[in-house]
Amino acid sequence: MAEQSIFGAAGGVMAAEGDRSIRARFVILLLCLALALSVFLSLTSGASDASAVLVLRDWFMGGAPADAALAARDQLIVYDIRMPRVLLGVLIGAALAVCGAVMQGLFRNPLADPGLIGVSAGSSLGAVAIIVLGATWLAPVTLALGTLALPLAAFFGGLAVTFLLYAIATRQGQTSVATMLLAGIAISALAMALTGIFIFMADDRQLRDLTFWQLGSLAGATWQKVGTVGPVIVLALSAMPFLSRGLNALALGEATAGHLGIPVQRLKYIAIVGVSAAVGASVAVSGGIGFIGIVVPHILRLAIGPDNRYLLPASALLGASMLLLADAVARTIVAPAELPIGIVTAVAGAPFFLWILLRRRGIVDL
Repeated sequence: MAEQSIFGAAGGVMAAEGDRSIRARFVILLLCLALALSVFLSLTSGASDASAVLVLRDWFMGGAPADAALAARDQLIVYDIRMPRVLLGVLIGAALAVCGAVMQGLFRNPLADPGLIGVSAGSSLGAVAIIVLGATWLAPVTLALGTLALPLAAFFGGLAVTFLLYAIATRQGQTSVATMLLAGIAISALAMALTGIFIFMADDRQLRDLTFWQLGSLAGATWQKVGTVGPVIVLALSAMPFLSRGLNALALGEATAGHLGIPVQRLKYIAIVGVSAAVGASVAVSGGIGFIGIVVPHILRLAIGPDNRYLLPASALLGASMLLLADAVARTIVAPAELPIGIVTAVAGAPFFLWILLRRRGIVDL
């Protein structure tokens, strides 16, 4: 009955604007095709001329290749370098976009962003700390963990910020979204200050690593990293669609959602933990990649409406496609060198963000 009431109330609003469910399904189908095309382009683009088409043909059709040495090189590049990079791009792009949509629904603000609650800043602090201190008194830890030291430090940095925020914003079993927002801003500022201290302590080599990592990149993608953060991201994303009905009701206000039978406090908790896990794991392996979480949900909200039943899966598909395309541009525009992917997303996303602000202020009509 509660769910019927929710969609009875939400359905009245959507009926006034026109039912976009058919359009939403059509857009999701197009986005599936766009993602498939983006995966193909990512597998075939790069500084090397390795042919993903020939590699896939050899895998699925069999037969001895004409040039065994060239085929072995192509398989190494496609399978061990490009394919884990593509999988990480899909996971991270989907995670950032879906988390952006969830945050915008939770805060009831289309300009909300996954970094709003400070998880990205906490993850960056953990990563910077391990880069700078990894050769000093944290050397035993970094030697024991090897290549997992950086992603684990970033993940636990984001997790620590999440628990701190939840402790600050929760009183008598109730979590205040407004308090969490303000506390997130304060903790982000503190984390950035501590990050600045570590950057001041870093040597030239560490500064280069820090700069490239903070701008975001998928260059370090390996199957080991996919296996490390992939289950965390998939688990977090799997929980998000179950929040769609509650987020739709939350658009009417917390009090109204509660009267309609939505467990608002549990919804907040699952949303915050899910966003923190997905964003923390993403930042842990890719560094800071901006604008995906704010631009993708806003584009889709304009196209298919605010219904989170369609918005969340569409955000996952478009976010994955956009990040793969941005990564392909980063790999090829200055080949054989590589741009940090955060530069590409910022160049594309910043003008769109300004357009959103101007549109909301009524300065532009398009």
